[in-house]
Amino acid sequence: MLPKEVMQEVQQHLLTFEHEGISIIETSHRSESFQQIVDSLEERLRRVMKIPENYAVLWLQGGATLQFSMIPMNLRKRKRFAYVDTGIWSKKAIKDARLFGQVDLLYPRIDETGEMSFDLSLVQEVDYLHVTLNNTIEGTRFTDIPETNVPLIADASSNILAEQIDVERFGIIYAGAQKNIGPAGLTVVIIRRDLIQSAELPSYLHYASHVDTLFNTPSTFSMYVAERVLKWIEDCGGVEAMERLNRKKSETLYTFLEQSNLFSSLVSGKRRSLTNVPFTTSDSESDRRFEQFARERGLHELGGHRSVGGLRASLYNAMPIEGVDRLVEVMKAFEEETYVSHQNI
Repeated sequence: MLPKEVMQEVQQHLLTFEHEGISIIETSHRSESFQQIVDSLEERLRRVMKIPENYAVLWLQGGATLQFSMIPMNLRKRKRFAYVDTGIWSKKAIKDARLFGQVDLLYPRIDETGEMSFDLSLVQEVDYLHVTLNNTIEGTRFTDIPETNVPLIADASSNILAEQIDVERFGIIYAGAQKNIGPAGLTVVIIRRDLIQSAELPSYLHYASHVDTLFNTPSTFSMYVAERVLKWIEDCGGVEAMERLNRKKSETLYTFLEQSNLFSSLVSGKRRSLTNVPFTTSDSESDRRFEQFARERGLHELGGHRSVGGLRASLYNAMPIEGVDRLVEVMKAFEEETYVSHQNI
Protein backbone atom coordinates (compact mmCIF):
# COMPACT_ATOMS: atom_id res chain seq x y z
CA MET A 1 0.00 0.00 0.00
CA LEU A 2 0.88 3.64 -0.49
CA PRO A 3 -0.57 6.33 1.78
CA LYS A 4 -3.84 7.68 0.41
CA GLU A 5 -2.63 11.26 0.85
CA VAL A 6 0.42 10.52 -1.29
CA MET A 7 -1.65 8.82 -3.97
CA GLN A 8 -3.93 11.84 -4.19
CA GLU A 9 -1.00 14.23 -4.55
CA VAL A 10 0.61 12.02 -7.18
CA GLN A 11 -2.65 11.99 -9.10
CA GLN A 12 -2.58 15.78 -9.30
CA HIS A 13 0.99 15.81 -10.64
CA LEU A 14 0.48 13.19 -13.34
CA LEU A 15 -0.66 15.90 -15.75
CA THR A 16 1.42 18.84 -14.63
CA PHE A 17 4.20 19.04 -12.05
CA GLU A 18 4.94 22.30 -10.21
CA HIS A 19 2.83 24.16 -12.78
CA GLU A 20 5.47 23.53 -15.45
CA GLY A 21 2.98 22.11 -17.94
CA ILE A 22 4.59 18.67 -18.05
CA SER A 23 3.94 15.52 -16.06
CA ILE A 24 6.22 14.33 -13.29
CA ILE A 25 6.81 11.21 -15.41
CA GLU A 26 7.97 13.40 -18.31
CA THR A 27 10.39 15.48 -16.23
CA SER A 28 14.09 15.13 -17.11
CA HIS A 29 16.27 13.60 -14.42
CA ARG A 30 18.80 16.34 -15.20
CA SER A 31 16.31 19.19 -14.70
CA GLU A 32 16.54 21.62 -11.82
CA SER A 33 13.07 20.68 -10.58
CA PHE A 34 13.95 16.98 -10.43
CA GLN A 35 17.27 17.69 -8.72
CA GLN A 36 15.26 19.34 -5.96
CA ILE A 37 13.33 16.08 -5.56
CA VAL A 38 16.57 14.09 -5.39
CA ASP A 39 18.05 16.43 -2.78
CA SER A 40 14.90 16.37 -0.67
CA LEU A 41 14.62 12.57 -0.97
CA GLU A 42 18.10 12.06 0.44
CA GLU A 43 17.70 14.72 3.11
CA ARG A 44 14.45 13.18 4.36
CA LEU A 45 15.90 9.65 4.39
CA ARG A 46 18.94 10.84 6.31
CA ARG A 47 16.70 12.54 8.88
CA VAL A 48 14.24 9.72 9.48
CA MET A 49 16.95 7.02 9.61
CA LYS A 50 19.59 9.21 11.31
CA ILE A 51 22.17 8.42 8.60
CA PRO A 52 25.61 9.91 9.38
CA GLU A 53 27.58 11.85 6.77
CA ASN A 54 30.20 9.11 6.50
CA TYR A 55 27.56 7.02 4.72
CA ALA A 56 26.61 7.54 1.08
CA VAL A 57 23.03 7.07 -0.09
CA LEU A 58 22.75 5.49 -3.55
CA TRP A 59 19.56 5.30 -5.65
CA LEU A 60 19.80 2.26 -7.92
CA GLN A 61 17.64 -0.15 -9.86
CA GLY A 62 17.57 -3.93 -10.08
CA GLY A 63 15.90 -4.43 -6.71
CA ALA A 64 17.55 -6.15 -3.78
CA THR A 65 18.29 -8.98 -6.21
CA LEU A 66 20.98 -6.99 -8.01
CA GLN A 67 22.60 -6.27 -4.63
CA PHE A 68 22.99 -10.02 -4.08
CA SER A 69 25.81 -9.83 -6.65
CA MET A 70 26.96 -6.18 -6.37
CA ILE A 71 27.90 -6.63 -2.72
CA PRO A 72 30.35 -9.53 -3.17
CA MET A 73 31.62 -7.94 -6.40
CA ASN A 74 32.56 -4.72 -4.63
CA LEU A 75 33.72 -6.09 -1.28
CA ARG A 76 35.76 -9.16 -2.31
CA LYS A 77 39.19 -8.57 -0.82
CA ARG A 78 39.60 -12.05 0.65
CA LYS A 79 36.88 -13.52 -1.58
CA ARG A 80 35.33 -15.13 1.48
CA PHE A 81 31.97 -14.12 2.92
CA ALA A 82 29.73 -15.16 5.82
CA TYR A 83 25.94 -15.38 5.44
CA VAL A 84 23.25 -16.12 8.00
CA ASP A 85 20.76 -18.46 6.32
CA THR A 86 17.27 -17.62 7.59
CA GLY A 87 15.11 -18.35 4.59
CA ILE A 88 14.42 -18.10 0.89
CA TRP A 89 15.79 -14.59 0.31
CA SER A 90 19.04 -15.27 2.16
CA LYS A 91 19.44 -18.44 0.08
CA LYS A 92 19.13 -16.39 -3.10
CA ALA A 93 21.78 -13.98 -1.82
CA ILE A 94 24.04 -16.90 -0.89
CA LYS A 95 23.67 -18.45 -4.35
CA ASP A 96 24.88 -15.28 -6.08
CA ALA A 97 27.69 -14.65 -3.58
CA ARG A 98 29.14 -18.07 -4.36
CA LEU A 99 29.90 -16.83 -7.87
CA PHE A 100 32.51 -14.47 -6.39
CA GLY A 101 34.08 -16.39 -3.53
CA GLN A 102 33.72 -18.86 -0.67
CA VAL A 103 30.59 -18.56 1.48
CA ASP A 104 30.61 -19.61 5.13
CA LEU A 105 27.08 -20.37 6.33
CA LEU A 106 25.66 -19.63 9.76
CA TYR A 107 22.36 -21.12 10.88
CA PRO A 108 20.40 -19.36 13.64
CA ARG A 109 19.55 -21.02 16.92
CA ILE A 110 16.08 -20.47 18.38
CA ASP A 111 15.96 -20.13 22.17
CA GLU A 112 12.99 -20.76 24.47
CA THR A 113 11.64 -17.25 23.86
CA GLY A 114 11.71 -17.77 20.12
CA GLU A 115 14.60 -15.35 19.58
CA MET A 116 17.22 -16.05 16.92
CA SER A 117 20.96 -16.08 17.60
CA PHE A 118 24.03 -17.65 16.03
CA ASP A 119 27.66 -18.55 16.71
CA LEU A 120 29.86 -15.62 15.68
CA SER A 121 33.02 -17.62 16.33
CA LEU A 122 32.49 -18.98 12.83
CA VAL A 123 32.93 -15.50 11.33
CA GLN A 124 36.68 -15.38 10.75
CA GLU A 125 38.78 -13.89 7.96
CA VAL A 126 35.77 -12.91 5.87
CA ASP A 127 35.04 -9.71 3.96
CA TYR A 128 31.64 -9.24 5.61
CA LEU A 129 28.72 -10.87 7.39
CA HIS A 130 25.33 -10.72 5.63
CA VAL A 131 21.93 -10.90 7.35
CA THR A 132 18.36 -10.58 6.13
CA LEU A 133 16.72 -8.46 8.82
CA ASN A 134 13.14 -9.48 8.07
CA ASN A 135 11.99 -12.58 6.22
CA THR A 136 8.84 -11.82 4.26
CA ILE A 137 8.04 -15.42 3.37
CA GLU A 138 8.87 -17.08 6.68
CA GLY A 139 7.52 -14.20 8.80
CA THR A 140 10.60 -13.92 11.03
CA ARG A 141 12.92 -11.07 11.99
CA PHE A 142 16.14 -10.34 13.83
CA THR A 143 15.63 -8.64 17.19
CA ASP A 144 19.26 -8.87 18.34
CA ILE A 145 21.76 -7.43 15.85
CA PRO A 146 25.15 -9.13 16.27
CA GLU A 147 28.34 -7.30 17.16
CA THR A 148 31.00 -8.14 14.58
CA ASN A 149 34.57 -7.20 13.75
CA VAL A 150 33.79 -7.28 10.03
CA PRO A 151 31.31 -5.13 8.07
CA LEU A 152 27.73 -6.17 8.70
CA ILE A 153 25.58 -6.12 5.56
CA ALA A 154 21.78 -6.09 5.84
CA ASP A 155 18.95 -6.74 3.42
CA ALA A 156 16.29 -4.48 4.93
CA SER A 157 13.85 -4.55 2.03
CA SER A 158 10.80 -5.41 4.10
CA ASN A 159 11.50 -3.61 7.37
CA ILE A 160 13.23 -0.40 6.34
CA LEU A 161 11.28 2.58 7.78
CA ALA A 162 8.95 0.10 9.52
CA GLU A 163 11.13 -0.18 12.60
CA GLN A 164 14.15 1.69 13.88
CA ILE A 165 17.54 0.59 12.55
CA ASP A 166 20.83 1.77 14.01
CA VAL A 167 22.61 2.58 10.76
CA GLU A 168 26.05 2.84 12.37
CA ARG A 169 25.90 -0.86 13.26
CA PHE A 170 26.10 -1.71 9.54
CA GLY A 171 28.50 -1.37 6.66
CA ILE A 172 25.72 -1.55 4.06
CA ILE A 173 21.94 -1.49 4.33
CA TYR A 174 20.05 -2.13 1.11
CA ALA A 175 16.36 -2.32 0.31
CA GLY A 176 13.95 -2.55 -2.57
CA ALA A 177 11.55 0.40 -2.34
CA GLN A 178 8.31 -1.42 -2.96
CA LYS A 179 7.45 -2.32 0.63
CA ASN A 180 7.68 0.89 2.68
CA ILE A 181 9.38 3.51 0.51
CA GLY A 182 7.47 3.78 -2.75
CA PRO A 183 6.64 2.03 -6.02
CA ALA A 184 8.67 -0.81 -7.46
CA GLY A 185 11.66 0.14 -9.60
CA LEU A 186 13.82 1.86 -7.00
CA THR A 187 16.50 0.46 -4.69
CA VAL A 188 18.30 2.31 -1.91
CA VAL A 189 21.82 1.39 -0.80
CA ILE A 190 23.19 3.04 2.34
CA ILE A 191 26.91 2.36 2.35
CA ARG A 192 29.71 3.41 4.65
CA ARG A 193 32.07 5.43 2.50
CA ASP A 194 35.23 3.55 3.49
CA LEU A 195 33.74 0.41 1.91
CA ILE A 196 33.62 2.04 -1.53
CA GLN A 197 36.87 0.70 -2.92
CA SER A 198 38.47 0.74 -6.35
CA ALA A 199 37.70 -2.35 -8.38
CA GLU A 200 37.66 -3.46 -11.99
CA LEU A 201 33.96 -3.77 -12.59
CA PRO A 202 31.44 -2.76 -15.23
CA SER A 203 30.64 0.89 -14.54
CA TYR A 204 27.04 0.47 -13.31
CA LEU A 205 28.04 -2.36 -10.97
CA HIS A 206 30.69 -0.28 -9.18
CA TYR A 207 29.37 1.55 -6.11
CA ALA A 208 31.80 4.40 -6.73
CA SER A 209 29.93 5.29 -9.93
CA HIS A 210 26.82 6.21 -7.96
CA VAL A 211 28.23 8.22 -5.05
CA ASP A 212 26.78 11.74 -4.80
CA THR A 213 25.47 11.61 -8.37
CA LEU A 214 22.83 10.08 -10.62
CA PHE A 215 25.03 7.88 -12.78
CA ASN A 216 22.32 7.02 -15.29
CA THR A 217 18.63 7.74 -15.83
CA PRO A 218 17.00 6.56 -12.58
CA SER A 219 13.44 5.53 -11.92
CA THR A 220 12.31 9.15 -11.70
CA PHE A 221 8.66 8.49 -10.91
CA SER A 222 9.56 6.07 -8.12
CA MET A 223 11.97 8.60 -6.63
CA TYR A 224 9.32 11.33 -6.72
CA VAL A 225 6.75 9.14 -4.96
CA ALA A 226 9.37 7.96 -2.44
CA GLU A 227 10.12 11.57 -1.52
CA ARG A 228 6.42 12.17 -0.90
CA VAL A 229 6.17 8.98 1.20
CA LEU A 230 9.12 10.10 3.32
CA LYS A 231 7.42 13.44 3.88
CA TRP A 232 4.31 11.54 5.00
CA ILE A 233 6.41 9.47 7.41
CA GLU A 234 7.95 12.61 8.87
CA ASP A 235 4.52 14.23 9.21
CA CYS A 236 3.29 11.11 11.05
CA GLY A 237 6.11 11.28 13.60
CA GLY A 238 8.95 9.46 11.86
CA VAL A 239 10.13 5.85 12.02
CA GLU A 240 9.48 5.73 15.77
CA ALA A 241 5.78 6.35 15.12
CA MET A 242 5.75 3.82 12.28
CA GLU A 243 7.24 1.17 14.57
CA ARG A 244 4.68 1.83 17.31
CA LEU A 245 1.85 1.48 14.80
CA ASN A 246 3.35 -1.65 13.24
CA ARG A 247 3.71 -3.26 16.66
CA LYS A 248 0.07 -2.49 17.39
CA LYS A 249 -1.06 -3.87 14.03
CA SER A 250 0.94 -7.09 14.32
CA GLU A 251 -0.04 -7.65 17.96
CA THR A 252 -3.71 -7.28 17.00
CA LEU A 253 -3.38 -9.99 14.38
CA TYR A 254 -1.15 -12.31 16.41
CA THR A 255 -3.53 -12.07 19.38
CA PHE A 256 -6.45 -13.16 17.23
CA LEU A 257 -4.43 -16.03 15.72
CA GLU A 258 -3.52 -17.31 19.18
CA GLN A 259 -7.19 -17.35 20.22
CA SER A 260 -8.67 -18.67 16.98
CA ASN A 261 -10.02 -22.22 16.69
CA LEU A 262 -9.43 -22.27 12.93
CA PHE A 263 -6.50 -20.01 12.04
CA SER A 264 -3.01 -20.36 13.44
CA SER A 265 0.25 -18.44 13.18
CA LEU A 266 3.25 -20.17 11.62
CA VAL A 267 5.73 -18.32 13.85
CA SER A 268 5.95 -17.92 17.60
CA GLY A 269 8.04 -15.94 20.05
CA LYS A 270 10.14 -12.81 19.73
CA ARG A 271 11.28 -13.53 16.20
CA ARG A 272 7.79 -12.83 14.79
CA SER A 273 7.87 -10.24 12.02
CA LEU A 274 6.17 -6.87 12.53
CA THR A 275 5.36 -6.58 8.84
CA ASN A 276 4.72 -10.08 7.46
CA VAL A 277 2.39 -12.50 9.21
CA PRO A 278 2.07 -15.98 7.63
CA PHE A 279 -0.85 -18.05 8.89
CA THR A 280 -3.01 -20.97 7.87
CA THR A 281 -6.20 -22.91 8.50
CA SER A 282 -4.05 -26.07 8.33
CA ASP A 283 -5.83 -27.11 5.14
CA SER A 284 -4.83 -25.90 1.68
CA GLU A 285 -8.37 -26.03 0.32
CA SER A 286 -9.70 -24.09 3.30
CA ASP A 287 -6.88 -21.55 2.86
CA ARG A 288 -7.91 -21.10 -0.77
CA ARG A 289 -11.57 -20.65 0.20
CA PHE A 290 -10.66 -18.03 2.79
CA GLU A 291 -8.58 -16.10 0.28
CA GLN A 292 -11.62 -15.96 -2.04
CA PHE A 293 -13.92 -15.15 0.91
CA ALA A 294 -11.69 -12.22 1.86
CA ARG A 295 -11.36 -10.97 -1.72
CA GLU A 296 -15.13 -10.79 -2.03
CA ARG A 297 -15.10 -8.53 1.02
CA GLY A 298 -12.48 -6.16 -0.33
CA LEU A 299 -9.32 -7.71 1.16
CA HIS A 300 -6.66 -8.55 -1.41
CA GLU A 301 -3.21 -10.18 -1.66
CA LEU A 302 -3.69 -12.58 1.27
CA GLY A 303 -2.24 -15.63 -0.43
CA GLY A 304 1.03 -16.99 0.88
CA HIS A 305 4.16 -16.84 -1.25
CA ARG A 306 4.02 -19.24 -4.18
CA SER A 307 6.98 -21.18 -2.76
CA VAL A 308 5.23 -22.09 0.50
CA GLY A 309 1.50 -21.56 0.03
CA GLY A 310 -0.78 -20.86 2.98
CA LEU A 311 -1.87 -17.31 3.81
CA ARG A 312 0.00 -14.13 4.61
CA ALA A 313 -0.88 -10.59 5.70
CA SER A 314 1.65 -7.84 4.94
CA LEU A 315 1.33 -4.93 7.35
CA TYR A 316 3.59 -2.32 5.79
CA ASN A 317 3.58 1.29 6.94
CA ALA A 318 0.69 2.60 4.86
CA MET A 319 -1.68 -0.16 6.04
CA PRO A 320 -3.88 1.53 8.67
CA ILE A 321 -4.90 -0.21 11.89
CA GLU A 322 -8.44 -0.23 10.49
CA GLY A 323 -7.23 -2.59 7.77
CA VAL A 324 -6.03 -5.09 10.37
CA ASP A 325 -9.26 -4.74 12.34
CA ARG A 326 -11.18 -5.46 9.14
CA LEU A 327 -9.03 -8.51 8.42
CA VAL A 328 -9.72 -9.92 11.90
CA GLU A 329 -13.42 -9.25 11.44
CA VAL A 330 -13.46 -11.16 8.13
CA MET A 331 -11.44 -14.03 9.62
CA LYS A 332 -13.96 -14.32 12.45
CA ALA A 333 -16.83 -14.38 9.95
CA PHE A 334 -15.14 -17.12 7.93
CA GLU A 335 -14.43 -19.12 11.06
CA GLU A 336 -18.07 -18.91 12.15
CA GLU A 337 -19.31 -19.83 8.70
CA THR A 338 -16.92 -22.79 8.55
CA TYR A 339 -18.12 -24.21 11.87
CA VAL A 340 -21.77 -23.75 10.92
CA SER A 341 -21.13 -25.65 7.70
CA HIS A 342 -19.45 -28.48 9.59
CA GLN A 343 -22.36 -28.70 12.03
CA ASN A 344 -24.84 -28.89 9.15
CA ILE A 345 -22.89 -31.77 7.65
